[in-house]
Amino acid sequence: MGPLLIIQSRLHRELQAVFLLITRRVDVSLILVSILFLPGVLLHEASHYLVARLLGVPTGKISIIPRVQDDGRLQLGYVETTHTDILRDTLIGVAPLVAGVLFIAYVGVSQLGLPVLWENWVGGEPLSLYKALPYLYNSTDFWMWFYLVFAVSSTMMPSRSDRRAWMPVAIIVVILLTLALLAGAGPWMWGNLASPLNQIFQVLVLVFGISLFIHVILVFPLLISRKLLVRLTGINVM
Repeated sequence: MGPLLIIQSRLHRELQAVFLLITRRVDVSLILVSILFLPGVLLHEASHYLVARLLGVPTGKISIIPRVQDDGRLQLGYVETTHTDILRDTLIGVAPLVAGVLFIAYVGVSQLGLPVLWENWVGGEPLSLYKALPYLYNSTDFWMWFYLVFAVSSTMMPSRSDRRAWMPVAIIVVILLTLALLAGAGPWMWGNLASPLNQIFQVLVLVFGISLFIHVILVFPLLISRKLLVRLTGINVM
């Protein structure tokens, strides 16, 4: 997750810089960023809203209009929710990440067939992988799915406010696990939880791998475009 966050942050800065250099207007560049990430922002905020309603937590204003925060970060949208207990706050905060992971996993497996390509690579068959790549990007609706995965993966990470209740919950989980192990529940946990947890980790590795790959191949063209625009315009916005 760490490399994805680093590349994602750099890509967002490069994208904003390119739009600003092209339009020369902050408001227009913000509109363009909002439109580009709109599918991901809608999924992010809708997941917050739906989980809050399912848990009986009152909601307030909903926005998908971007705005610059005091610390310079760009907020693409928000859903106002009432602070409740740490468990419900955690579930509401993690909802966009869960929704994003499920969406990207579905697209990667069902629409793009990426696990097959990965198996070829891991199995030492790079030639098969090379032959399969043209088929992949020439498949039906490839560019639509590629764009949607990019938009969703760029906006699925929980914000600072989404993570406000995670630390207390993490501490409670660690304490409960420690008590369970001390009580002798280790063999039972290994026999019943190891397989499901392994499957969950495999899905997470697949999703974050797909997201990181997409961000890496997009950040370099944006970086080059910004440098060219800086030379042409004589304006440096970073």
